[in-house]
Amino acid sequence: MLFAGSTVCTFRNSLLHGMMPARMRYTVLSAVEVRKKYLGQITIPQALKQANPNYMTAHFGKWHNECIKPAAAGYDVLDGENNGNGPGDFQDDGKTPLPDDDPKRIFSLSKLTNGFMREQVEAGKPFYVQLSHYAMHIWHDSLQATRDKYKLLPRPKKGEDKDYVPEEEIPVGMYTNGWLINYAAMIEDTDTAFGHILDALDDLGIADNTYVIFTSDNGGGFRGNHPLRGSKGNLLEGGLRMPSVVRGPGIEPGTYTAVPMVQWDFLQTFYDLAGGTEPLSADLDGGSLKDVWFNGDEGKVVRNTEELVFHFPWHTGSPESVIRMGDYKLRKNLDTLESELYYLADDLSEKKNLAKQMPEMVASLDQRRADYLNKVNAETVTTTRRNYLGQLQGGWIENGEKRLAKLKAELAADPNNKQKAYQVDVSQNHVNFQASQEEKCLRMIKLHEDRGTANSN
Repeated sequence: MLFAGSTVCTFRNSLLHGMMPARMRYTVLSAVEVRKKYLGQITIPQALKQANPNYMTAHFGKWHNECIKPAAAGYDVLDGENNGNGPGDFQDDGKTPLPDDDPKRIFSLSKLTNGFMREQVEAGKPFYVQLSHYAMHIWHDSLQATRDKYKLLPRPKKGEDKDYVPEEEIPVGMYTNGWLINYAAMIEDTDTAFGHILDALDDLGIADNTYVIFTSDNGGGFRGNHPLRGSKGNLLEGGLRMPSVVRGPGIEPGTYTAVPMVQWDFLQTFYDLAGGTEPLSADLDGGSLKDVWFNGDEGKVVRNTEELVFHFPWHTGSPESVIRMGDYKLRKNLDTLESELYYLADDLSEKKNLAKQMPEMVASLDQRRADYLNKVNAETVTTTRRNYLGQLQGGWIENGEKRLAKLKAELAADPNNKQKAYQVDVSQNHVNFQASQEEKCLRMIKLHEDRGTANSN
């Protein structure tokens, strides 16, 4: 089983550096602390080049990492310095929609990947390429032909009446973030493009000598992850577990492992597979997965940090922190200080809270969690809220209100423009959200200060 390094996009930095987000002080999207001091020790491209200086590395697609830019991280070839979600919706001018035959740049990114691989094979160079798709992130989009296919398929369990009205009646907001047909089609389009990469490996004659890892950035978020509870944005299993597949030499096809693996293990794994032998920094939290990939449940992962700590002091939602040791998982709310304890081997859906029955286990795990977070000087929820409040009051609220006023004026001049009306609705919701978050930050910061927990995790 594979877990994301985080339940939001900060996983990208964790994967790149082989370190937990808490150690990098990059646990939430506001990314204030991570800009103050670079805490990385080595990156995946740097580790591969240390193992073998001939390695060529590339990154295509979404970067969204405020800690470091891809060139500084050691990537030789890239398609942008810090691509966020925007390039997945618009062409390079940031305004023109992408062509209909390349939704979310799904197919052009695969072509870039295949071109890079071909160049390295022709040059006789070992390579590493990371393709980070803009799909499945909002705004959703897909090929018309794929959508038409899904309209005709039997209605699935998640299907609702609103999914089966004529496409021209689908509201813009639903099309981009809520239409099951579009979401399913986008997944298939991404799968098709992934198939193009696998085909290229065959055509280049390197399929038997190449490791392919298919994974995601966090748990799903579209109409639930049954039987798992939770989704993107929280630390329940539905927010952390991901369907992931690994293929390559030494890996038996069709096998599965229940050994917990985390994306911050990837750096050590790739270094090991590339032939690296010199010890890497002890500040790396991960360990090599090679033994598990080759031997399944009989394999072991030896990590510098034994416990798995998922720390998410989320300033806009419910801040929480998790530690997993073996099959026990402790989940703590950082505002209420309430804890939940689950034995995942028997309770994958996290329905049986054992905290009251096992108070000693709760205390032991919580102490280990707090010890790790204190050791690495992890952000507290009060830190993230103070930073977020500074951003809100430092221009975000004012700029949001100005944008809303501008959009309202444009809609008044063109009242029948559905796209503009949708933009006004989105902008109004954003303004309302920021105002509510300012109030919440002030209230919760005071609560922690009065309680004496402002500096505690």
